[in-house]
Amino acid sequence: MDTHTFSISLLLLLSVVSSVSAGPFPSPLMVKEWVDQMQKELISMTDTASGIQNLIQIYHNHVTQFSVESNNARQLVATAAGNIEKLLANRSRALKRLATEAEKFQMEHQWRDDYEDDEIVYYNSKDYLNQTERNNRYVPDDFHEDPDFKRLVSYNTTAVHIPTDIYEGSTIVLNELNWTEALEDVFRKNKEEDPTLLWQVFGSATGLARYYPASPWMDTSRTPNKIDLYDVRRRPWYIQGAASPKDMLILVDASGSVSGLTLKLIRTSVSEMLETLSDDDYVNVVYFNDKATRASCFDNLVQANVRNKKMLKDAVHNITAKGITNYRGGFELAFQQLAPMNVSRANCNKIIMLFTDGGEERAEEIFNKYNPDRTVRIFTFSVGQHNYDKGPIQWMACENKGFYYEIPSIGAIRINTQEYLDVLGRPMVRADKRAKQVQWTNVYLDALELGLVITGTLPVFNKTNTKADKERGMKKPQNQLILGVMAIDVSLEDIKRLTPRFTFGPNGYYFAIDPNGYVLLHPNLQPKNPKFQEPVTLDFLDAELEDEIKVQIRRRMIDGLTGNHTIHTLVKSQDERYIDRGLRTYTFAPVVGTDYSLALVLPDYSLHYIRATIGDTITQAKFSESLLADKFDEYGYTFIAPREYCKDLKPSKNNTEFLMEFNNYIDRKTPNNPMCNVELVNRLLLDAGITSDLIKIWKEKELQHGVSARFVATDGGITRVYPKSAGQYWTENSETYESSFYKRSLDNDLYIFTPTPYLTNENGSDDSILVSRAVNLTINDITLKPAVVGVKLDISAWMASFINTTQRTDCNDEICGCQRNDVYVDCVILDDGGFLVMANRDDYIDQIGRFFGVIDPILMVSLVNSSLFTFNKTFDYQSLCDPERESKAAAGLRSVYVPTIADILNVGWWATAAAWSILQQLLVSITFPNFLDAADMDEDLSDAMSKEGCITEQTQYFFENSDRTFTGAVGCENCSRMYHAEKLPKTNLVFIIADAKHTCLLCDVKPLIQDEQPSNGPDPCELAKQPRYRKGPAACFDNNEHEDDFGCGGASSLSPSLWQMVMLQLVLLWVLTGSRHHAVPS
Repeated sequence: MDTHTFSISLLLLLSVVSSVSAGPFPSPLMVKEWVDQMQKELISMTDTASGIQNLIQIYHNHVTQFSVESNNARQLVATAAGNIEKLLANRSRALKRLATEAEKFQMEHQWRDDYEDDEIVYYNSKDYLNQTERNNRYVPDDFHEDPDFKRLVSYNTTAVHIPTDIYEGSTIVLNELNWTEALEDVFRKNKEEDPTLLWQVFGSATGLARYYPASPWMDTSRTPNKIDLYDVRRRPWYIQGAASPKDMLILVDASGSVSGLTLKLIRTSVSEMLETLSDDDYVNVVYFNDKATRASCFDNLVQANVRNKKMLKDAVHNITAKGITNYRGGFELAFQQLAPMNVSRANCNKIIMLFTDGGEERAEEIFNKYNPDRTVRIFTFSVGQHNYDKGPIQWMACENKGFYYEIPSIGAIRINTQEYLDVLGRPMVRADKRAKQVQWTNVYLDALELGLVITGTLPVFNKTNTKADKERGMKKPQNQLILGVMAIDVSLEDIKRLTPRFTFGPNGYYFAIDPNGYVLLHPNLQPKNPKFQEPVTLDFLDAELEDEIKVQIRRRMIDGLTGNHTIHTLVKSQDERYIDRGLRTYTFAPVVGTDYSLALVLPDYSLHYIRATIGDTITQAKFSESLLADKFDEYGYTFIAPREYCKDLKPSKNNTEFLMEFNNYIDRKTPNNPMCNVELVNRLLLDAGITSDLIKIWKEKELQHGVSARFVATDGGITRVYPKSAGQYWTENSETYESSFYKRSLDNDLYIFTPTPYLTNENGSDDSILVSRAVNLTINDITLKPAVVGVKLDISAWMASFINTTQRTDCNDEICGCQRNDVYVDCVILDDGGFLVMANRDDYIDQIGRFFGVIDPILMVSLVNSSLFTFNKTFDYQSLCDPERESKAAAGLRSVYVPTIADILNVGWWATAAAWSILQQLLVSITFPNFLDAADMDEDLSDAMSKEGCITEQTQYFFENSDRTFTGAVGCENCSRMYHAEKLPKTNLVFIIADAKHTCLLCDVKPLIQDEQPSNGPDPCELAKQPRYRKGPAACFDNNEHEDDFGCGGASSLSPSLWQMVMLQLVLLWVLTGSRHHAVPS
């Protein structure tokens, strides 16, 4: 059989298979006629009802009340960058004063070992407000709610925070409480000179933090019984300020001797060690027994970002103990990992962290071969309760400029895995003034609820005399130790005020990035996780839809260059359901004196803007009258964008309340009040006057059949919905700069149809469809888009019109249009995101707004294959998910042996070293559940913080090209469905007629998911092979030559006293005996 004969036979077969149809499929010409008629009726109805041409004329009538100004992108960026530079320079001056004074206070301080309990008086921020005062503690009586901090503060004193696992009665802490008290006057003076200053903090190397103004550490009314696990030394700003970046190789002993509890301690210790690293650092993990092996898929050191650290934690958790200890093999691979120079890394502070239970081997030949000049520091950790010789591993640390630590139990982990920063700070202290450089951090969430902040940091050095320290018996060379880090916060809200956006239109915006490529300012930087412990690291290429030119822009910004690029790019809609194509110009410049770079993004229609010139109070009063709530019947239901029009008029999301407050304010103080942003207020009033004129025209024309409401929204922040009754059910964002339909209308010269998102739990959708169109206004040959108008279509009326448009009266055997609930054909209209907008079936009408890939998956797949739709997968790194939890039958701690009463009463049980270690593990597990993160990642969280940060994946669909017509067949098994698709010109819609879904029930296709779904994100192993470009700090302080050696290992002086340990064990005994009935049988 030749090819021609086969094709004819196949067509005949398909016609037989599709013989359930009522007749021949409508011809492409007929479908096009239907579509053209639909489009003509819809556009005519929208134009007439919305009065778009009337609005254009109204703007021309008011042309004397506004001017058209230009947005000079280069000048705007330079001005904004200069203002940010001044802001940060002022903060830097305050920081330098604090650091200088702190070093002087500490140098003048007389060390004492004999403080009485009530001699050092201070405010401990963890004390409750109604708590009875202790001899040495007090609670300020002048706390008041401060509008800048949005919490209780006292400007008359400082507050002190001491980590829960630090003994506040230790000699070091008492001495630090004494000398840091003098900082209060410096804090206060800084605040007097610059009233805009926010938190000023000194974070000590001992863990103590003193901050100003004083404020309770946690709001107990909102977070009852919250366990405080805050340690200033683990905050991103402290880590960055205390030492130069690090290239860290963690070396784990996985020989057979470390099995059981020791291995668990090692896993937890490594997890805690990883948390001491920031995104400026690089890390990898190697484990060894008979031979050395990389713990994960990472071939080299990788950036210590959130995802990479999680990969390493998971890898360490999977390490099993077996074989013999081969230090030589372990260190050889460790040094090889630190050696390559042709890969991305910090290129500073090369260090190896060895976690082991001890051994007899020193591996001297390996150190002599790979580390002859001791440029790589070796830190060693003896983990667990054992009797092995600790001499060799202590020797390794001492001979290689490092330090030796002991971790006998879980309670020693946090302190001993962060004290290495003291050693790494030595070169900075020796560099002195050269190291006195203010560094600005990545953006992060403030622990005291200030929101997103960046922090300026400056190290504070110990300037005391080494000889005097020796005479005092100090074990460490104090003149080579960092005392701590001084810090001053800058709220991102303050930076946003220096980057005003209300002349750019809703699709114009500023953004800023740091040397890691992370955004600290961007409209898409909206972390949902309220936990301040979680880092906020959103890369510019993840904040937007990545393309090659944006990669270049990012690199040039990191390098501190100036430039601009105009590109066609994909843009995700505000509601993240759609993708549009837009023309954008990126203009960028560095922020001098910092490592930040600022950019301005403008669409082509935002190169100019309207500036209201209604300075006279009579016109202002006339326009503002239409904003009164009792005028809603006359001017429609009115919304105003919740912006900061005046400094003493706080925005509110309650529109009625805010509108009333705005009107009262304008009546009392006039729009020209010095506290107001006059241009912003006048633009709002101008738009109020212009839109009120449009409403008057609407009132003269009755609503057309099928239109349930009309609306107009403006750049100036006015939204009016007519009639008033329709406005009461208006759910769109009153801030037009954050309104999805508004922003999409500006980017598309189309009539944008937007169905209300389908919500499964509400069993249906809204009874109307939003249709919007941007107003193209031409003034002096300049095109502006100052407003969007539109209508709401009644679904029932449109369905009747939709079906009527396709009806034919002269049909015989062929399909006679899209009859309601037709047995043979499905007729649907989809928008450009693949969401259902209209259909000929009642059961589909109830699903308007739902993604069509869920309704008819196989047809949607075919529409993608035919190139009508394409899709783009994106990851959201700022999502919140329910934590994965294992079911728990009782309250016993996982992976921890819970002793019975008989055990506790058994003297032999108490006598064992293992029992002591288990007791400490139990105690700390109860008190500090996150200590066990490495081994048990998902312990119970408080109700208020039940969610956790996660990655989600979303697939957005959009029209692949500008072709109008698409035909094809959906085939599976012995069944086939024909379809024809035709786009509606000048709209974002496509009409599809297809053989009914139920005619091919054999097709078994899983629904296409468009909504966000939990995801692991891109494979970190693949990303590590081609890391994104970044730039570390310009200065590196890691020269360890000529360091004084005052010992390289010893116990911490911050340990609790003996009586406290006895009390803790008694509490443990009570916990165990009181909750025995909850224990899980082993």
